[in-house]
Amino acid sequence: MVAARWALWTFVIVNLVIVEILFLTAGTGKNGVLTVAKFFGLHAAVLMLFQLLLVARLPWLDRRIGMDRLTVWHRWVGFTLLWTLLTHAVLVVLGYATLDDASMTKTFFALAGVPASLLGMLAAAIVVVIAAVSARQVRRRLRYETWHALHLLLYVALGLAFVHQLQETTTFTSSAAAEIYWWALWLFAFGSLLTGRIVLPLWRNAYHRFEVVAVVPESDDVVSVHVTGRHLDRLPARAGQFCFWRFPGHNSWWTANPFSLSAAPDGRTLRLTAKASGTTSAGLRHLPIGTRAFVEGPYGAFTSLHRTRPGALLIAGGVGITPVRALLEEEAAGDVVVLYRVRGEDDAVLIDEVRTLVEDRGGRLHLLTGRRGEGGSPFAPESLRALVPDIAERDAYVCGPAGMTSAVLEALQGLKVPRSQVHAERFGLA
Repeated sequence: MVAARWALWTFVIVNLVIVEILFLTAGTGKNGVLTVAKFFGLHAAVLMLFQLLLVARLPWLDRRIGMDRLTVWHRWVGFTLLWTLLTHAVLVVLGYATLDDASMTKTFFALAGVPASLLGMLAAAIVVVIAAVSARQVRRRLRYETWHALHLLLYVALGLAFVHQLQETTTFTSSAAAEIYWWALWLFAFGSLLTGRIVLPLWRNAYHRFEVVAVVPESDDVVSVHVTGRHLDRLPARAGQFCFWRFPGHNSWWTANPFSLSAAPDGRTLRLTAKASGTTSAGLRHLPIGTRAFVEGPYGAFTSLHRTRPGALLIAGGVGITPVRALLEEEAAGDVVVLYRVRGEDDAVLIDEVRTLVEDRGGRLHLLTGRRGEGGSPFAPESLRALVPDIAERDAYVCGPAGMTSAVLEALQGLKVPRSQVHAERFGLA
């Protein structure tokens, strides 16, 4: 994980340095304000390219950093891009207004009449809309499908911004080397996006030809779906990862669901286990055997690839037990402790399988029952230390609802568990 972070941020910093060198050597704008506007415009372009890289779902980055963390970075880079673009736009209007000795309103409409400037304005407007609907207060009120469809407009904004740069910027046409560099950077970013989001998923599904072979009700509101395919031993899936699952005929293409693998991949089948929390997941128990599946993934860094210590502490809440149960199959006999938080024992998904796996490995299972707020938090630092006295000497894996995950991570920090030993998977990638 550390190497992947260093590689990613080194890539960004190196390109920012190159852009700034080109900015300093390519000449100034028509006045000081337009020169500063150009500076912000160039950095907005780099942020756009970085955004593409963060959402490209490249396997090398995803397995080492995790899609949830990449998504958080994407969100913060997105808001940075918003303010950088707005600053660039305001400075452009101000710069030309100063140059022409005209009002900013008059200058704005004059620039809107220039095709190259209009493209930039449209790109900025789309980014503003996407940022507005991505604000937490607005996002909570929108259906995921609506939010996702609006978010796809970002690719339209990128196309408009690319053409705007071709027609407006002089920095990357100041020399043959600058032009080659700029084209190479855009091709790399778009190539990464197309490879990770389109080419690789299509190729894998054509090669493996996934289909449903069994649907097993685990309880009244939990179901496991077993999926098989050709050459699954060549699918680079690990216990703890998740996939986006589509079942044509069962749900629309826009309603792909991220479900963790609830059993370690064995080269023959994949298993997902879902709780009925919506119409799509509730309907999984009615999937006909033989239904074709479109599987995108596997994704996630919640794997044993990041183990640093012999001992492991696996903490799960509710249906978050699914990747933990899969990880248990990879655990060798020895020092493993599982904390499983549920309202009541009847809500403990896959509890018999978990109990058997823990016993087979000579580990310990603590089933923590009770509603939130009853009897104190089982994840308070003192409670965790009582359950696992050597907690600071273990790798801790945490998967569950957002509130629980945040509470556990805060407690682990208070207990001085090194960050390199803490691995968390958060629900809700949007």
